[in-house]
Amino acid sequence: MALIVQKYGGSSVADATSVKRVAKRIAETKRAGNDVVVVVSAMGDTTDELIDLAHQITPIPPSREMDILLTAGERISMSLLAMAIANLGVDAQSFTGQQAGVITDETHGKARIIDVSPSRIRAAIDSGAVAIVAGFQGVTQHTNDVTTLGRGGSDTTAVALAAALKADVCEIYTDVDGVFTADPRIVPTARKIDRISYDEMLEMAASGAKVLVLRCVEYARRYDVPVHVRSSFSGHTGTLVTDVPAPGPEGEGHMEEAIIAGVAHDRSEAKITVVGVPDVPGKAARIFEVVAGSGVSIDMIVQNVSVAKTGLTDISFTLPQDDGAGALTALTERQAEIGFASLQYDDAIGKLSLIGAGMKSHPGVSAQLFKALAGAGINIEMITTSDIRISVVTRAENLDDAVRAVHTAFELDSSEDQAVVYGGTGR
Repeated sequence: MALIVQKYGGSSVADATSVKRVAKRIAETKRAGNDVVVVVSAMGDTTDELIDLAHQITPIPPSREMDILLTAGERISMSLLAMAIANLGVDAQSFTGQQAGVITDETHGKARIIDVSPSRIRAAIDSGAVAIVAGFQGVTQHTNDVTTLGRGGSDTTAVALAAALKADVCEIYTDVDGVFTADPRIVPTARKIDRISYDEMLEMAASGAKVLVLRCVEYARRYDVPVHVRSSFSGHTGTLVTDVPAPGPEGEGHMEEAIIAGVAHDRSEAKITVVGVPDVPGKAARIFEVVAGSGVSIDMIVQNVSVAKTGLTDISFTLPQDDGAGALTALTERQAEIGFASLQYDDAIGKLSLIGAGMKSHPGVSAQLFKALAGAGINIEMITTSDIRISVVTRAENLDDAVRAVHTAFELDSSEDQAVVYGGTGR
């Protein structure tokens, strides 16, 4: 008997028919002799609809009330799913994030999990029931205020529960058959990856791959939770995210030794260039202190060579588009103090990332990447690297062509059937 945590996204429970299909899969897992805990997202576009409704009431909804509103979506889907499972003759009990013991900090809208105390979930399992937990939500430790976990919060809820319950595996059900070498909506010939390491998946998630969110993978790696990415629309095997070697032909473990795991892309970033910065010690530090003070996370940074005659340089960095206005405001307020000439903002950029643990021991990967981009007529504006990733920034309108060119150049295209996105979102 295994303890399995399953998570179903919004596209998997988009309507009554979908809820019944998911309930059947859960019931089959339970009848196979497993203990089952399920984390569920809001149905379809419910969360977006609630956000739109709130903004029809007020342009700036209070964050505390917004969290209370948004958690309603998951509560609806958890109770309907519990009803559907019960209708199949399997006992099921639904729980809110608070009832499930998901404790968070007090940051409304993007709270972080600080502890999970799943005593009620454990009791439900011990009684023979399937426990259905509302994803994306928790409760603060001292005030008992409801919080939401931000984008991809249900994935994080599932992995956190799996860690707390010491589950054998956390299955993330989505609308694609697993993790692919590129977004199948852009590269229909993308190949499904059977097994991928935590580090490679972290880099892919951080670089824009939407099948798993970064916080979910971070949590899984920290607590060594195997994550199995599967489709709720098919019976295919999916992708296992783990550092445990796969069994070899003679029982010896081995990991896939592909040089490149995949190509990720991201359209959600913008670029700020701080023009005319005095090239003296401390100025760059002050710029990034100001940006950090406004609550903005920075991705890539490039500083130009100083102009000898003027002693000035330009510093460019990328950041989430949603944080662009805040960073610009903060820097403008400190312009006289820092002494830069002006700011330039560009949100028409795209980031492409080539990821693979094998690249650090294989020379020539960078050359092959840049050759592929040059052959496609793609101009590169920024470059950054790590041991297992190379990222470049280019024009947003060229990003799809860049992804396809690089994917083909590294022989990642599949010769089998084209990848399928069942729900249309890739999550």
